[in-house]
Amino acid sequence: MTRLNLVLLLAVLASALYLVNVQYESRRLFTELDRAIAEAHRLELEHKRLQVEKRAQATPLRVEKLAREKLQMRSATPAITSYATYAEPMAPDTNGVGTPARAATGVVR
Repeated sequence: MTRLNLVLLLAVLASALYLVNVQYESRRLFTELDRAIAEAHRLELEHKRLQVEKRAQATPLRVEKLAREKLQMRSATPAITSYATYAEPMAPDTNGVGTPARAATGVVR
């Protein structure tokens, strides 16, 4: 009978220690979850703040100001505009002399 009591006492002590360990682990995990939720909330606020800042940085007036100041860019005016003309490619005709490609294909102006 004494052995049975001793075994039961050891079982009760083991289950009590297990219960304390489980409660401790549960509290630790709950605290970790709470910290993770707080961190997620902080990161979400930071993300929103950065989005607002990005929108403020990308306004057309600010981009134009930076282009003028840092890149020395200026608006295009007719005085500084250059026009490029299109030169038609030359295609050899039957006697080997180069003629415009349209004449070679039979298109007449």
